Formats: sequence, structure tokens, C-alpha cells
Amino acid sequence: MLLTALSGQLDETILLTGDRIPEKARGDASQSGRALPWLYVRPTTVDHVRIALGACNARRWPVTIQGGMTGLAGGANPERQDVVITLDRLAGIEEIDTAAGTMTLRAGTVLEVAQKAAEEAGFLLPIDLGARGSCQIGGNIATNAGGIRVIRHGVTRANILGLEAVLADGTVISSMNRFGKNNTGYDLKQLFIGSEGTLGVVTRAVIKLKPMPSGKATALVALSDYRHAVALLARAQADLPGLSAFEIMWARYFEFSARAEGLTFFDRGHPFTLIIEQSGAEGSADLETFLGAVFEAGLIEDALIAQSEKESRQFWTVREGAAYDRLPDLVNLDVSIAIGRMGDFAGACEAALLARFPDAHVTFYGHMGDSNLHIAVAAGSSDEATLHAIDEIAYGVVRDFDGAISAEHGIGLLKRDFLRYSRDPAELALMRAIKQALDPHGILNPGKVLPPP
Repeated sequence: MLLTALSGQLDETILLTGDRIPEKARGDASQSGRALPWLYVRPTTVDHVRIALGACNARRWPVTIQGGMTGLAGGANPERQDVVITLDRLAGIEEIDTAAGTMTLRAGTVLEVAQKAAEEAGFLLPIDLGARGSCQIGGNIATNAGGIRVIRHGVTRANILGLEAVLADGTVISSMNRFGKNNTGYDLKQLFIGSEGTLGVVTRAVIKLKPMPSGKATALVALSDYRHAVALLARAQADLPGLSAFEIMWARYFEFSARAEGLTFFDRGHPFTLIIEQSGAEGSADLETFLGAVFEAGLIEDALIAQSEKESRQFWTVREGAAYDRLPDLVNLDVSIAIGRMGDFAGACEAALLARFPDAHVTFYGHMGDSNLHIAVAAGSSDEATLHAIDEIAYGVVRDFDGAISAEHGIGLLKRDFLRYSRDPAELALMRAIKQALDPHGILNPGKVLPPP
């Protein structure tokens, strides 16, 4: 029996069963998980992970991998018979190499903890997202997380030099590269980045750090037309070398979120509002000059430059939209659309959703500079039929616009059946072949990411 085999190698502080399994193990922030797993494994070393996976693989036992549980695609949801391996206790920063500008850390380390450690050492950890206080580095890697400053630093993949992962059979792959250049065959870390725990369990990583910016400036900018936003982005990329964020909010999103926070910025409403952030010693002067020029060119209608960290935080509070989490039956969708077509996509998607749900709250916001648009839909119900209809409508429009059904949230379970909208049959066949090669018994996150053939 599996539990007997594991009990001989792992103690009761690592193996939890029955009433000792915490409620959070039911599922991620999508709130779509229903079942507690049969066994909850809390490793503190890579050897514990190796032992657990080896035993499960030998018995063909399904394993769900869990991290900070901030995902929105159901990728961490277990079935009742599953073994869950949670990386909460496999945490800690092992080294900050100030000469090379790298950080070596364990997968369960909370992102904000790693950010603060980098800052204390005089560096910027370039991965950043709203869930920084609870998401974990391993989960960021497994989902190739994006976030709010991808326009300057890239997604998680762009910031990982090396990693360690454990395969389904317990084999430890230690690809802990620390160099900016290493052209020695296949780049094995790329197999695990973005694989959502279906190919192996990430246990350690080497992250590339950046010099800490000497200053930053943040502006809230009002526009009348999406085409102006496209032109403004091109100007910002050319004229602001320290451009670190370019976030867009449609009017309904901005007004709802600002009102909920009790904040007022402009004396009238505008169809679009942007947050533009510029990093560097001359950030404020550069941004003020830039905004003056684009105002004269007729691209913007109004702008505010934050005069304090408090004001900057107020801008970002509206963009992060915590008030939306309080809307009943809210569905958050995350897609990628070509920047030039994003305005037309939003119009078509809204029309399609309102045709089916005329009383729904539908709005758009996101990381425009990265082609990443978020769709917030509250249709008055969260039953399975309604959720499926929302997905089918929105992802159908994504397909029509040659977009991607996931920009940064991943596929998990909730988007699995729509993956064919963004990947062709040959690509899916190759993905299945890779899965078969690394996890031949299919024990790792079964049923996630890849739809049935």
C-alpha cells in the first residue's frame, strides 16, 4: 500500500491524512475545487519530493502539485483519490550572488519574500504580480507567470537562468545554470517552465536579478480612443527608455474600481485610462516631458503624475481592482490579442457576451504593452452551464481574432477543453509526446492542460 511505503521513509509531519488535511487543499483561487485529496505531502527537501513521486509512480497513483494556490485555472485542484504534494515548506533563499546578480532559492519561497531579500541586497527581482504576498516561486515558474512589468523585464521564463525539477519517477534533474550564456545542448529548464506541473515538480531555481532602479514616476492618463492608446504605446516605447508598465482600463472598469475605493482623479469620465510607469533617475522629468508632447499631439485628454508613493499606490489600487473580487459570480478571463486589434476584440467580445447575458457586467483591462487583456464578467450566476457559456463565447471570439485563450493564468483544468482554439493538432500531438516521454504513466496533474486526443 502506498501509505505504508511512504510512512517507512517520511514521518507524520510530512504525511497528512483525514482531518489533518487543510481545507485550502481543495483548490486554487478559481474556487472551482471541490474535493480534499486522500493524502497531503509536505516535503521540506528535494529528497522528500523524490521519495514521494517515486512511490506514487510505482503504483500509478495520481499526484496534484500545489503551491501558493493563487491560480485561476483550476490547475491545483485535486480529485478525492489524489496525493497532493504541497511546496509550502520547501522554502528559503539559499544564495544571493552579488557579483553575478543571481538568486538561488527553493520553490516554496513566497514571491514577496524573495523580492524583499533582493531589495535588501541592492537588486530588483524582476518578476512581479498582484498575488506577490502569497504566490510562490515554483508556481510562478510552473505557470510562466506574467504580471505588471512584463513590458520591461519579460515573463517569468525570461528571468530564470536554471532550475531543479523532479520527474514523475523520482529522477532529479538539476539544471541549476548560473550563467548568462550556456550553449551546451538542450535547454532543459524550458521543459518545466509553463508546464503547470504536468512534466515535473520544480524544487529550486536560479533567478536573474536586475540593478535596483534609482527612481520611478507613475502617471494616470485619460484617452478618448483606443487607436490613440496604440499610438501612445509606440511613442512611449521610443521615448521612455525606462518604460516599466503600460496598463489599460476601459471606462466601466476604471469607474467601478475608483468609485469602490472612494477615489476621484479626473473631473469627467473618459473612454480609456492608462497607467504609465517610467523607471530611472530622470523618470519624473522624462515622463512629464513625454506627456506634454503627446498632449500637444492630441493623443491624450488629461494626465496626472503621482507626487508621492501614496498617490502612485492609489493609481495601482484602482488598476488592481480588489473591488471586483466582491462582485457576485465574477468570472475572470485572461487572453492575448494583437495590440492593434485589442480595441475591436473588446467591442466584439462585449457584444457577444451581452447578446447571451444582457444584464451582465462586462468590462476589460490589462497589460496592453504585452498584448494581455483581462475580461471581467458577472452574469448573475455561477452554475456550470453559465460558466461554460461565458467561456465558449469569449474564447470563440479569441479564436476569431487569432488570439491565445491564456496570456498568463495558464490552462489548468478550466481552459483545457478550449486549448484547441489556440494550438493546432500537430502542436497538441507534440505536447502529448513530451508528456508521454517524461511521465509515461500520466501521474502528474492528470487531466490538466492537455485535452483528450
